[in-house]
Amino acid sequence: MRINIVTLFPEFFASPLAAGLLGRAREAGILNIHLTNPRDFTTDKHRTVDDRPYGGGPGMVMLPEPLSRALQSLGHEVGKPAPPSAPRLVYLTPKGRPLTQMEARNLAQEQALTLICGRYEGIDARLEELFPLEGISLGDFVLNGGETAALALIEAVGRLLPGFMGHEESGTEESFSASLLEYPHFTRPEIFERLAVPEVLRSGDHARIQTWRRRQALAATLNIRPDLLDGVALSPAETDFLNALPRHLPGRNLYLGLVHFPVLDKEGRSVAVSLTNLDIHDIARAAKSYGIGGFHPITPLADQRALLNTLLYHWTQGPGSRSNPDRAAALGLARPASSLEEAATAVENLCGQPPWIVGTGARSTPTISIKALRSLLQSRPVLLLLGTGQGLAPEILECCNDLLPPIRPLGRYNHLSVRSAAAIFLDRILGDWY
Repeated sequence: MRINIVTLFPEFFASPLAAGLLGRAREAGILNIHLTNPRDFTTDKHRTVDDRPYGGGPGMVMLPEPLSRALQSLGHEVGKPAPPSAPRLVYLTPKGRPLTQMEARNLAQEQALTLICGRYEGIDARLEELFPLEGISLGDFVLNGGETAALALIEAVGRLLPGFMGHEESGTEESFSASLLEYPHFTRPEIFERLAVPEVLRSGDHARIQTWRRRQALAATLNIRPDLLDGVALSPAETDFLNALPRHLPGRNLYLGLVHFPVLDKEGRSVAVSLTNLDIHDIARAAKSYGIGGFHPITPLADQRALLNTLLYHWTQGPGSRSNPDRAAALGLARPASSLEEAATAVENLCGQPPWIVGTGARSTPTISIKALRSLLQSRPVLLLLGTGQGLAPEILECCNDLLPPIRPLGRYNHLSVRSAAAIFLDRILGDWY
């Protein structure tokens, strides 16, 4: 594979590209690295490659002319679709898509790549219109330039090329190769600082070793990067194995409050609305599925609370509990409250500290993200309020410490049922792969 590196600092690459497997791959002709410096395509005596940005602001921007001429020298044409034979054009930039193992595999199928290493505040945006640039990023952080990112990309892609690795299977048994983190490795001595190599690895039983390694990889991924498991096909035995592992369950600190007063009607007035049997049943079942601490239907109307208590008794202690124990377990989470204050006090009595109250609504201006709320659950109880009718009234929103973003902040239709909204919020906050 030929890799063109367009960089203002070609000397940056001298030592890394000569060391270890990268150096051997170059000697063997597996990788052909070509360095191009845009300074060589300037026309002034100072070899200027940057200038101040239009509109003001800090930093400098890479000039388009030298970079454009550098790319043309490598066979890239201005303003034309790239022919199939042209190298793929990759711009290393924080605003690019993440570099993943799948992306590396995709790039490893190419015959040639051109990597553009940005510097300063980046390149002139018009180059992104004139050339088919693909932005790629190492992650959500900023480097001095694209050179470090280019080296990482070259190594990630290069080790997937035939002949690069000493043992070809090494490239398929590493972290992310199967969407999993890697299992732990051990070597001699058998005992080090009174710690022994696991017996299974000394058994010679290759089937047991393979199972152990797979399970260790699954456990590490669940503990450190559970999001990766979203792309893993788990067998029933593996699912049972993961379910049996001890882990922190943040849902225990989350409580739902289903507010029936004060909520808005269609005219925007603060009103009380009646309890709905489906809301109580479905939200309780979602709450049980996600393992939250409790569910508080809130209404000041005595007749509505009496109706709710009758329903709950039927399903948790009466005939319904015997005919449908799963429903009984779900509705056992429900604790009626006459007000928000009563629900918050009930949570405080259970947890030993007052809950952080978070409101929801299709028209609310958010003050906390789902990710931040998930982190908050690690340290304190949260009472998440859901509004019936047309949503929570201003009197309730004023009592909230924070507001979550709407479920569809960019959507034009935001009229979900409250039970649908409850299930979606619970999954976004507590879903297994978050």
